[in-house]
Amino acid sequence: MDETPEKITTLVGREVYSNEGVFVGEVADVRIDLTERQAVTGLALTQLNDELFAGVVGGQKGVILPYRWVRAVGDVILVNDVTLHDVIEQMSKPNGEEEDSALV
Repeated sequence: MDETPEKITTLVGREVYSNEGVFVGEVADVRIDLTERQAVTGLALTQLNDELFAGVVGGQKGVILPYRWVRAVGDVILVNDVTLHDVIEQMSKPNGEEEDSALV
């Protein structure tokens, strides 16, 4: 087994699914904290599942999903189902109350 770390850019273009197999979106970019943790902190998703995000995204291009919600990374990226409801609820809140999930 190859233990070589992958480049962060390999995340771009991967599809994101819930652990129940529901398509969420596609990674368009990554958010990186270069100051403190020097780690990926979020995934900017586009090509969103219209059924999941209907009426929530509006005219926005996508969402930023907190990386801590990622369950597994392979050929696709898996996130927990519970977090999908959380991101939808957070995006629905007025005045951007949640820092980690945002519309882009």
